[in-house]
Amino acid sequence: MTLQQLRYAITIADSTSMNEAAKQLFISQPSLSSSIRDLEEELGMELFIRSSRGITLTPEGNEFIGYARQVMEQYRLMEERYIDKKEIKKKFSVSTQHYTFAVKAFVELVKKIGMDEYECAVHETKTYDVISDVKFFKSEIGILYLDDFNRKVLLKIFKENGLEFTELFPCKTYVYLWRGNPLAKKEKITFEDLEEYPCLSFDQGSHNAFYFAEEVLSTYDYKRIIKANDRATLLNLMVGLNAYTLCSGIVCEELNGDEYCAIPLDSEEEMMIGYISRKGVPLSRLGKMYLEEIEAYRGKS
Repeated sequence: MTLQQLRYAITIADSTSMNEAAKQLFISQPSLSSSIRDLEEELGMELFIRSSRGITLTPEGNEFIGYARQVMEQYRLMEERYIDKKEIKKKFSVSTQHYTFAVKAFVELVKKIGMDEYECAVHETKTYDVISDVKFFKSEIGILYLDDFNRKVLLKIFKENGLEFTELFPCKTYVYLWRGNPLAKKEKITFEDLEEYPCLSFDQGSHNAFYFAEEVLSTYDYKRIIKANDRATLLNLMVGLNAYTLCSGIVCEELNGDEYCAIPLDSEEEMMIGYISRKGVPLSRLGKMYLEEIEAYRGKS
């Protein structure tokens, strides 16, 4: 297995066409096909499914490409640092479920460290992608929650992927809605109160099992439910449809504005906010600083 073969495989995965990949790599299609066949034979598994409609990754191939990207990225950094003698910016990346406080903590971190020496990234995304990002080194830390329903399954997934979960702080369950909603004046909201209002949930794509849900009580039989992909859309739906979602109760008006509020749900359900990281890998200085910013939200729900 060579770096060249890794580069070939990544290019094919990105283009989903052997002919297009060959053009990008400036080699003949037969030579590229032969190199990939040799790689698959050495690995003892198929990386790609070939069909008349193009090329797709096998499940094993998808995992392999994740590792291959890490190797090629590390090689690029080493080449720039030691061959080209470039000054490389230190990098930090975090992935998170759709938590405003996690984004706000990132904002505060960037304000402290500046942008001259560091290249930072925050990925607000689906639960499965949070796990995948940390597993494949796209992010150092992944912010998500566990509760009595998903804990056993997610901890098993973390262990299988070489990850560990560290608890940060517990949160009760709150109803997050627009201040113009008729329920916004209540001190506490029941499920009976919510029955005639649409419940909003973050779409988890193809990985839509209940234990990947970003909202607690995901198995409750909601009368009306709407799924969306991003936080901005959910906020718009709250205003347009008097809809609501369930949350940790930690509200960041600096980012979302003061038009929304969180009201306690009449439920004993509790979530544990925490983070996943690669098992046995110490956190970087920036990783520790970021978690200090997250800790500032302890007890604020």
